[in-house]
Amino acid sequence: MTDSFQNTEVFSFPEIESIDFKKIEKNYFKVILINVLILFLTLFIGAFFVVYKDWLELGQHYIWIFSALILLLIFTVIFEILGFKKRKYAVREKDISYKKGLLYKSLTTVPFNRIQHVEIDQGPISRFFGLATLSVFTAGDSSDDLKIKGLLKEQSLHIKEFITNKIDG
Repeated sequence: MTDSFQNTEVFSFPEIESIDFKKIEKNYFKVILINVLILFLTLFIGAFFVVYKDWLELGQHYIWIFSALILLLIFTVIFEILGFKKRKYAVREKDISYKKGLLYKSLTTVPFNRIQHVEIDQGPISRFFGLATLSVFTAGDSSDDLKIKGLLKEQSLHIKEFITNKIDG
């Protein structure tokens, strides 16, 4: 009796890094900055009410809280500037890939034959700039497996239609 099962070792792998990744829309950086500013404005207002002593005077020994918040804001903006340049995506014939990250880099590739459905979402700030988020869901998971924020609305619709045709066809 002969065994027909073979499991040959693979010595060369396709180079996913050689793919021509496309950058996220530049206007999405404005969305990120607006969200960061809203967050820090909320933190500043909260800190103000925590350390507020009189109607007109703020305690001198609490000034370090505001200095720390300002430094954190500056650090966050610099981090977002550097990290934004790392957000890229690629749509190929059989899969979609997204890479991001400055300190913790991630590269996610989802083959079309694993995709259950695709959604397009828009928050109020993204909608103002004509941007959308493309979310890709695969079988066996309740959350989105791939989320690409900062695509033009029309572009996200075209990608969704392309993927839908691939998974239906």
